[in-house]
Amino acid sequence: MQTINIFDTTLRDGEQSAGINLNFSEKLEIAKQLERLNVNIIEAGFPAASKGDFASVKSIAETVKNASVTGLARAVLTDIDAAWDALKGGAEPRLHTFLATSPIHRDYKLKMTKEQVIQTAVDTVKYAAERFPIVQWSAEDASRTELPFLVEIVEKVIQAGAKVINIPDTVGYATPAEYGAIFKYLREHVPSIDKVSLSAHCHDDLGMATANSLAAIENGVTQVEGTINGIGERAGNVALEEVAVALYIRNDFYKANTTMNLSEISRTSSLVSKLTGMPVPANKAVIGANAYAHESGIHQDGVLKEKTTYEIISPQLVGVQTNSLVLGKHSGRHAFKNRLEELGLDVPEQDIKNLFTVFKDLADRKKEMTDDDLAAIVLEEKLSKDQSFYELIQIQIQYGTNQVPTATVTLSGVGNEVIQQAGTGAGSIEALYNTLETCVNGSISLLDYRIQSVGAGRDALAQVYVKLTYEGIETSGRGLAQDVLEASAKAYLNAINRVIYMKEKETPVMQSH
Repeated sequence: MQTINIFDTTLRDGEQSAGINLNFSEKLEIAKQLERLNVNIIEAGFPAASKGDFASVKSIAETVKNASVTGLARAVLTDIDAAWDALKGGAEPRLHTFLATSPIHRDYKLKMTKEQVIQTAVDTVKYAAERFPIVQWSAEDASRTELPFLVEIVEKVIQAGAKVINIPDTVGYATPAEYGAIFKYLREHVPSIDKVSLSAHCHDDLGMATANSLAAIENGVTQVEGTINGIGERAGNVALEEVAVALYIRNDFYKANTTMNLSEISRTSSLVSKLTGMPVPANKAVIGANAYAHESGIHQDGVLKEKTTYEIISPQLVGVQTNSLVLGKHSGRHAFKNRLEELGLDVPEQDIKNLFTVFKDLADRKKEMTDDDLAAIVLEEKLSKDQSFYELIQIQIQYGTNQVPTATVTLSGVGNEVIQQAGTGAGSIEALYNTLETCVNGSISLLDYRIQSVGAGRDALAQVYVKLTYEGIETSGRGLAQDVLEASAKAYLNAINRVIYMKEKETPVMQSH
């Protein structure tokens, strides 16, 4: 039974998903949960991309102790220097550097010959190996690269000091048979292949990322790269939870496992979904809301008699809660604190008092506070501290079927000044957002608006996600409140505050894939 290393790139490739904009605190929160999930490697970001990315990678490397933290670097010496400065304080710093190898990338993107590509890869790997104990080299668009050339460059970067060789299906083009055959060919033709670990990195453009990753494992791969919930560029990356559970359930076939704590999968999935604003489809394998639901009468009858008739994965395996402790307004601080610990919510002692006050305030208005409610309010309070340039003080909405919806808004501004405006719209949300736009400086265009309940019942908390452009920059935000309109206002301001924060703290450069 071999162990497959899990390389999580939720914070790098996952964050490159359109519309995702994680701030420093959110990245750190996800990294700590990935550590609890017990992934082996966390790709924390692209340190050379911006000051903010550099700071996030550095902080994660210094915080996480039970996983190796890595950062991405192009085949550029300054990228490698930035990555070393960010990662050198980690428990096991490693570098992930890449260079495209396929004809289409060589000719149109790099405008380099085969010889130039090889020389650049060798020079940068040698340079990185002088600093990093582990250097991973990736052949971008490897699945569309001529196999003899792939053999040649892989052998030379191994000689230059690479310890891990990653063969990405960058555009999700390969079939499982083709992708597996690439690794088989490399193992048979690269003289030094036994000196390195082989890694798979699959995208899901044709819906074959999980199948391709499993085919790679069948052909000697010992590391799989992917993201939680399968987020990422275009159609996303392979969903790591699918690979891990497939290996667990079908270990009779694959003869392989992972070190992942499978019972943390549901919690990790929920956290990533909340912070990225990307909902998990109900029919998503392993962690979708319907993954353990049985609608058909025949199925229900079978499951009641014997669960394995239609249920090959138990909800408990991946941490799906079938029951939860309910807290209420009479619950004490001790019970509140204990429940946070049981849920894996890491809250510093100095923040417990404030969170308990928020909890009691909500509990006075809500009959029951579920685990989902607790997780939501903790995340909201913990992660709203960094970006509070505009803060909501009060809103009032007037609406009637035969009246023009009107919103009155009071905000605390960037310089703590009080701003008050009123406006109208075709509906309550439009009136609210029209008014908020007059309160802040800059042009705003709303691209997406989504609302979902946290838990069930008429008194459920509302979680609102928005995507918008502010001063030409695309951003996203979220807001939580018992009232839908208040949550909507908070989400809108959260998105605007993110842009202000980014402008103050970061200097973005070209992103890489």
